[in-house]
Amino acid sequence: MSDRALHHDPLADTDDILSDGFYGSRARPADTPPKPEKTKAKAKPTHYKVVCISLYTKDIAKLERTVAELKRRGYTRANKSQILRYALDQLDLDKLPPPHP
Repeated sequence: MSDRALHHDPLADTDDILSDGFYGSRARPADTPPKPEKTKAKAKPTHYKVVCISLYTKDIAKLERTVAELKRRGYTRANKSQILRYALDQLDLDKLPPPHP
């Protein structure tokens, strides 16, 4: 064996290194109270989903101005999602101009 060779493989104790040094010690100090049992996980709502859409910056600015104006008028809970839902409810596909060829 060479003088430059390690006499101890530092990665041989990987589980101990990760559990104690990286993830934290598994042992709880005696003066630390036990964590309460986790209650049943709350069900995720199914009546809505979070989505991501792209809008032009001028449209975003208009949407934000509309929300600000509604709040000024007393609709304190107005938000962009409500404006978009309202616009969808007002949309009449039969009144849209024909698509460009």
